[in-house]
Amino acid sequence: MIPLAGAIALALAGSAYAQEQIVKIAHVGPITGPIAHIGKDNENGARMAIEELNAKGTMIGGKKVKFELMAEDDASDPKQGTAVAQKLVDAKVNGVIGHVNSGTSIPASKIYNDAGIPQISPSTTSAKYTQQGFNTTFRVVANDNQLGGALAGYAAKTLHLKNAAVIDDRTAYGQGLAEEFAKIAKANGIAVVATEYTNDKATDFNAILTKIKDKKPDVVFFGGLDTGAGPMLKQMKALGIKTKYMGGDAICTSDLPKLAADGLSNDQVYCAEAGGIDESEKKGLDDFKAAFKKRFDKEVVIYAPYTYDAVMTMVDAMQKAGSADPKKYLPALAKIQHKGVTGMIGFDNKGDIKNGAVTLYTYKDGKRTLLNVSH
Repeated sequence: MIPLAGAIALALAGSAYAQEQIVKIAHVGPITGPIAHIGKDNENGARMAIEELNAKGTMIGGKKVKFELMAEDDASDPKQGTAVAQKLVDAKVNGVIGHVNSGTSIPASKIYNDAGIPQISPSTTSAKYTQQGFNTTFRVVANDNQLGGALAGYAAKTLHLKNAAVIDDRTAYGQGLAEEFAKIAKANGIAVVATEYTNDKATDFNAILTKIKDKKPDVVFFGGLDTGAGPMLKQMKALGIKTKYMGGDAICTSDLPKLAADGLSNDQVYCAEAGGIDESEKKGLDDFKAAFKKRFDKEVVIYAPYTYDAVMTMVDAMQKAGSADPKKYLPALAKIQHKGVTGMIGFDNKGDIKNGAVTLYTYKDGKRTLLNVSH
């Protein structure tokens, strides 16, 4: 026979268990394919946030909740991305963090919007992503217009370059970024002397580079990924193309020196990351990176801190609304002011981050080196 005190304790425990609500937050990114290292980095950022939230016994609407991370692979493929999005809608997830790249985020966003499920991307930069009129679509980083503009402005006003060759990989991300760079470059007096195209799986750029070499550009701009930029830099060196090299956030990774090997010279590569913090906020980000290294035994590749912040921002909105029901917390998310490790997060009426920062980097001695942060 159970003593009375034990019976009461069991009843209370059962009651508390019954009250514990399961909140499913999904992360979608490429865990396979050419940018799997970026997808896994983002997933780890989400995982770290979920683990912290569960460890501290997060409450929503006066009830303790348990967060479950549903991690899905879209392989950077739009068809797989939409299939995964439908799977998550069917699973009735409470919110989605992702996708990683524009080519999958844009088609998936319609599926989430039709289901009324909030989506926060930590790394999608195509301007089109938030121009579709969906009130469920958000991002915590600057867009391609800001990235391309910052790079073109730096090329013209700081590096005083006169001629540019532009290459893009025909993805939504690469094409949008290259077009924005070319537009702002021309407006700043830089002549675009060559425009070439490749794809996001290519690693042999010799034919393109041989054509470009004859045009004698001061800078080669690449709208594409670090997995393309690394081989391209090696081949540029082999062909004797001694120019500056520029690209967006997808080349601006800690993996680029390894991918480029001896093709990477000091002060040759200039890249922009969508995001960035001022010196006053540096300690919070440094602490995050140290905790990330301890948890996963690897360095942050690029967007893990933004993914962590995206999860925390979504949960902050749930807490403010007192509910994890997408319909109930969506208005709170649209009005949120969340202090994250990457800075203050709030959204405009399109879902773009307000005052989105852009950070410019170069590489010295095989390491990414900060140049400046602009808003």
